Amino acid sequence: MSVVPTAPTSTGPVLVVGSGLLGASIGLGLRHLGVEVLIRDASPTTEAVAQDIGAGCSVRALRSAGEEPPEPALVVVAAPPDVVAELVVEALAEHPHAVVLDIASVKAPVLDAVTAAGADLTRYVGTHPMAGREKSGPVAARGELFTSMPWVVCPGPATGAAAVTAAKNLAVDLGATLTVMEPAEHDETVALISHLPQVMSSLLASRLQETPLHQLSLAGQGLRDTTRIAGSDPGLWVQILSANAQPVVRSLHQVREDVERLIATLEAPDADGARLDIARLMAEGNAGRARIPGKHGGAPKAFATFTVAVDDTPGQIARLLTEIGEIGVNLEDMRLEHSPGQPVGLVTVSVEPSRHADLVEELQTRGWKVVQ
Repeated sequence: MSVVPTAPTSTGPVLVVGSGLLGASIGLGLRHLGVEVLIRDASPTTEAVAQDIGAGCSVRALRSAGEEPPEPALVVVAAPPDVVAELVVEALAEHPHAVVLDIASVKAPVLDAVTAAGADLTRYVGTHPMAGREKSGPVAARGELFTSMPWVVCPGPATGAAAVTAAKNLAVDLGATLTVMEPAEHDETVALISHLPQVMSSLLASRLQETPLHQLSLAGQGLRDTTRIAGSDPGLWVQILSANAQPVVRSLHQVREDVERLIATLEAPDADGARLDIARLMAEGNAGRARIPGKHGGAPKAFATFTVAVDDTPGQIARLLTEIGEIGVNLEDMRLEHSPGQPVGLVTVSVEPSRHADLVEELQTRGWKVVQ
């Protein structure tokens, strides 16, 4: 049965400038709602691919056919951070009756550049949809990419009410969770929760470059978890970190204080108070992690966890999940890793504490090997 889309609040035509992963995903999402979408990209090939997947109508294709594109009511600039301000200024001048917003991952520097250009700030609003995939380009685009993901709207002092409303409508139409912040607060926030984790992951992974392979073969899930995002695109992160340098530097200074404190403690681990200081540092980490919102964005909640050993053969994990459902227990979280050198997968599951004992007993009865 097909899902009938709800009526959108965004008014078309919408021109999306930049048809990579995010731009094409916005186009797909709006087209699904019946909104007219135009797409434009510096790369003719990328623009053509975005049109082919249904993200919108190519501006180049229209003009090649002798047609002039309709004037947009909304322009979404979905371009890399180092060119986004220039494209916003161009869009404000080219489309004097349209609201223009950008979706770059930094906000204050873009607003400063648009302000310095003397553009009409009443029609401009910065936004940041915090969604993505491990793949890039329009072929990776998904219309549901923004569903339940945060979308931050960051109006400046001169932003008009109509521009703010248009930005909010776009986020809501695409299924995102709306948040409003000042540009500077946004940049400080993402420096800590997004940019600093990327830097720390990359720094840790860089230590592995000369590590012998026989030593890396001992790596467990902890190393994989903490270095996962180190595989990100270097070119994109050069732009992001350069644009948001000062907030990131402030976070790094705080990390440096903690690292220097730990180094000083470990240089004399038998000194009075050394073990207490180590314990405090670990406890501070526990306290910080406990503040990260839990399932569905609610308050953090402790779940009971256990690990099930499964044969590393097709269908085993699917069978485990099916049987957990048959037992009537809701799976809150799951993590998969492999036993080094063994054809065995280790599935760690999290459930409500009240269901833990019953689920373990039932799985064991069904022949599963449960590691408490």
